[in-house]
Amino acid sequence: MSHANNPEILNRLKRAQGHLSKIVEMVEEGRDALTIAQQLQAVLKAVDKAKTVLVLHHIEHHLEEATGALPKEVRERLSGIAEITKYL
Repeated sequence: MSHANNPEILNRLKRAQGHLSKIVEMVEEGRDALTIAQQLQAVLKAVDKAKTVLVLHHIEHHLEEATGALPKEVRERLSGIAEITKYL
């Protein structure tokens, strides 16, 4: 599956986009800076997570393209890599 068709990536980005629109409204309304900063942090985390999903999907896709279907053992190892990327 192409990243262009990956519903997890698209949903994360669309949620972040909607959230960011609300933040723009908050700024226009002159809302509290602390509240706006907290909401901006949430958007940054959402975009960062979408990026992580995109990169991991890309790696898996090209591994399968190069080697064929990945065995369960390899997929489990990739899950470990995915888990540790949250600390990057």
